[in-house]
Amino acid sequence: MALQSKTVLSRARACIRTEQEALTATARALGGEFVETARAVAATITRGGKLVFSGIGKNAPIAQKIAATFNSTGIPSCVLDATQALHGDLGLVGEPDLVFLLSNSGQSDEILRLVPVLKRFGVRLVAFTSHPASDLARNADFRLVYRVPAEACPLRLAPTASTTAALALGDALAMVLLKERGLSRADFAKFHPAGNLGRILLLRVKDIMRTGERLPTAADTISTQDAILTMTKAKSGSIALIDRKSGRLTGILTDGDFRRSALTGPDFLQRPVADFMTRRPKVISQDALGVDALRLFEAHKIDDLIVVDGRQRPVGLIDGQDLPKFKIV
Repeated sequence: MALQSKTVLSRARACIRTEQEALTATARALGGEFVETARAVAATITRGGKLVFSGIGKNAPIAQKIAATFNSTGIPSCVLDATQALHGDLGLVGEPDLVFLLSNSGQSDEILRLVPVLKRFGVRLVAFTSHPASDLARNADFRLVYRVPAEACPLRLAPTASTTAALALGDALAMVLLKERGLSRADFAKFHPAGNLGRILLLRVKDIMRTGERLPTAADTISTQDAILTMTKAKSGSIALIDRKSGRLTGILTDGDFRRSALTGPDFLQRPVADFMTRRPKVISQDALGVDALRLFEAHKIDDLIVVDGRQRPVGLIDGQDLPKFKIV
């Protein structure tokens, strides 16, 4: 089998373009039925029900992925094997649930056999298909319809663009509900406690901040020279400056502030550090999530972030160079 580079890349790009066309067509066709399905999901959650997904063939793993996405956002979901359902697995379905039946043609025998059985349970059904006139679509309560101008398979047989469009439509539904429910990063972290994602999401500022000798602090009345010496001793690019009496943070002096101070005249080292420090610097609580610190770094284009307690006293320092070490990027 001789694979010529030009031919390989041309065919690969054609495949991707075909799948892109299915995504574009699906996005353009979204309308009232999608909204109704989203509302049905919201009502199911309110009733304490769950989402049940079932598909045959290539749609089976698509169903699994969509269910996993909903689970990761805190919406209870599961997968029902279409064959095993008729041999006892229907016990996992209850009246408050919403069942999504995935069939590209809407005519899959295994899926159609589930329709009357599930209706006897009083369960509401969502037809997840590319054929709005199919038997599945006509007998369901709601319809999620994706558009597939053509499959990317040269034989027009292997599900390619259709599974891509189905997966994207399922993701779209999940993200709409995530946004509507106001899920936060902290909420999301609760459902991802393991692995690298969980570690990053659950890491808190107190786990990554510099403390002790690595946290340079000084009264805001010292000279610029003494401030620089304290920073250097701590091997830090900044120093937290405090009110001598209360211990509260009053400012920060960074390497950038120091370089700018040198432009003010030959006596800059003897001048009070308060002349050059940045007042009211950005701060963060030690109980905040590490990703919240990252957001501050990105939003304000800063290199250092002071961590303060409830009385605005510095208790730690996050150097922007530390974030990659903890893979918070």
